[in-house]
Amino acid sequence: MTNTSIIVVFSLSGFSATVSYQVTLLSLTLLCYCLILVVNVSLILTIILDQNLHEPMYIFLCNLCINGLYGTAGFYPKFVFDLMSDIHIISYVGCFLQVFVIYSYATIDFSILALMAYDRCVAICRPLEYHSVMSVRRIAVLVSLSWLVPLCCEVMVVTLTSTLKLCGSQIQKLYCENWSIVKLACSTTIANNIVGLIVISFYCGHVLFIVYSYVRLVKSALKSREGRRKFMQTCVPHLFCLLNVTAALLFDVMYSRYGSASVPQSVKNFMAIQFLIMPPILNPIIYGLILTKIRYRMTTLCMTACQRFKLTCNL
Repeated sequence: MTNTSIIVVFSLSGFSATVSYQVTLLSLTLLCYCLILVVNVSLILTIILDQNLHEPMYIFLCNLCINGLYGTAGFYPKFVFDLMSDIHIISYVGCFLQVFVIYSYATIDFSILALMAYDRCVAICRPLEYHSVMSVRRIAVLVSLSWLVPLCCEVMVVTLTSTLKLCGSQIQKLYCENWSIVKLACSTTIANNIVGLIVISFYCGHVLFIVYSYVRLVKSALKSREGRRKFMQTCVPHLFCLLNVTAALLFDVMYSRYGSASVPQSVKNFMAIQFLIMPPILNPIIYGLILTKIRYRMTTLCMTACQRFKLTCNL
């Protein structure tokens, strides 16, 4: 194959390692996706329905959960379909759409986590100025940018990759991934490498900003008892989420670009999909358990729902 017009579908060879435990994997995948839907939708509805939670930190958290649903929707339905099928292929257009959704999900996650770090930094380091700095208008602008900038970056990345002439159609993963497609190119990929490096550097800048924010937060929190209380209550879950997302993505990037051929395919598969499993499940659970307002509100809603269910059964 020497021309992109010839390639109609891509084959996903990562599924070759799932044949022996396909039914088990299918069951776990359905359970995992249902759990992601339940915990994220529960947290989103809790924040939307409770006026007391209409604060910057909870608005950012709501967007983090919405992004989790968006990203996993680009992977799980197709993954479940492939597990039930004997043929593991994806259309050319569908492949690039999946790349766009999964990559934009990952970059939006970092953007929202950077916003949450900024919000906590202002709340703890400049408490008297918090409401003037984090105004409704500024929050709307920041949230919009946290979605629009990553989406524009991924449009550029996917458009550039789609112009490559490909000499193969086999992707050694469970889903479509940009670097795997670039490796199939028989034309020059210098532009792709440069743009990819710029995008990676840009989001590494997000991580550095978050680290800098935490250094300031720790210094400020140590000065007072109230500062330490705020840090433990609102910053610790954010730190857990950041480590969760960063570790998962780092594993995927390292194995995609520098993974050894001797590593078993099943291990590669796990490393490749863990950022689509762990963050969407753990982020809402971590915040739901640690943040007092959310924990109280969710407990209240659950108790109310149980009482109504009992009353309905008695009728």
